[in-house]
Amino acid sequence: MSFGVMKEIKPGEERVGLTPAGAADLARGGCSVLIETGAGERAGFADELYLAAGADIVSREHAWAAHTVVKVKEPIAAEYGYLRDDLTLFTYLHLAADRPLTEALLDAGTLGIAYETVADATGLPLLQPMSEIAGRLAAHAAATHLMRPGGGPGLLLGGSPGVAPARVVVIGGGAVGTQAALLALGMQAEVTVLDMSPARIRQLDALLDGRARVLMSDAATVEAEIAHADVVIGAVLVPGRAAPKVVRREQLSLLRPGALLIDVAIDQGGAFETSRATTYDEPIFEVDGVRHYCVANMPGAVPQTSTRALTNATLPYVRRIAQLGVEQAIERDPALALGVNTRAGRIVHQGVADAFPDLATTAHPGAREPVLAER
Repeated sequence: MSFGVMKEIKPGEERVGLTPAGAADLARGGCSVLIETGAGERAGFADELYLAAGADIVSREHAWAAHTVVKVKEPIAAEYGYLRDDLTLFTYLHLAADRPLTEALLDAGTLGIAYETVADATGLPLLQPMSEIAGRLAAHAAATHLMRPGGGPGLLLGGSPGVAPARVVVIGGGAVGTQAALLALGMQAEVTVLDMSPARIRQLDALLDGRARVLMSDAATVEAEIAHADVVIGAVLVPGRAAPKVVRREQLSLLRPGALLIDVAIDQGGAFETSRATTYDEPIFEVDGVRHYCVANMPGAVPQTSTRALTNATLPYVRRIAQLGVEQAIERDPALALGVNTRAGRIVHQGVADAFPDLATTAHPGAREPVLAER
């Protein structure tokens, strides 16, 4: 079996789908590992490291010709031509927020397995590491863009003796929200976390040990909290589905002058009604005087850390595909089966089917899916 890894071409993306150590693991198992020239350079992994690991350095076309392509980000339009009916694509897809890609996968008949919907008893094992990194980066972004050089009102996140710290409201207490809250607390901000799950609220209350306010998330509480916030971090997720809109446009008038919205759910369409995807080149835009930070691939800013963390999570599944073949791996591994979003020209995942009810599907309404309301 052959595995292809190519250089990511989405703007601002510098991660790579597999580390040299991961390539060596597959090569030892008898697989052909095809790495596009320069694929790992921006993440600190030179071609020579892949060659030493037993991989082949090839052209982009050759890497895409592999049986299974292991990527980081979803294909963009320039890559749609590489999709085909005998290809397995294993990557983040976020299809519920991307109709053009969904249609391209269906037209090509590609077997699309999405990292973000692979689910086991622990939750979302392939989304977890990137969510943790994105949460920490959200707190960094808050600190940077509250300062004057970052375009902010000139606030220090942690305040100063005798001067109040900035107020940070995190909507969603999953991996992103937890890490954002922990890092913001470490910088001595005043933090409030909102979550919909009573069980998760109790966990967060214990984890944060009274250092942050942890409240039940409902419409009235969201409005009350954002009205006093300097930063609002959107960290909500329903796996495979478009993110729920937790702040509507008419609510922007509640926010303080200079307030900053950071939408970590932008890959799934965004948690704020006024969000649109941005890049690190131009991360911020304004709507009704409120600044929005909506970088769609935040972990791409730390590609060495992110690539290692991602490969640690994905390699067991890639190895299973290598050992069993993709069909047997899907049949035997319920977690991997939940990752299948498209197959043979049809949508398989219910969340994607709900987003595009006019497209062909084999998903079944009411089918049981993991319920994880927060990212």
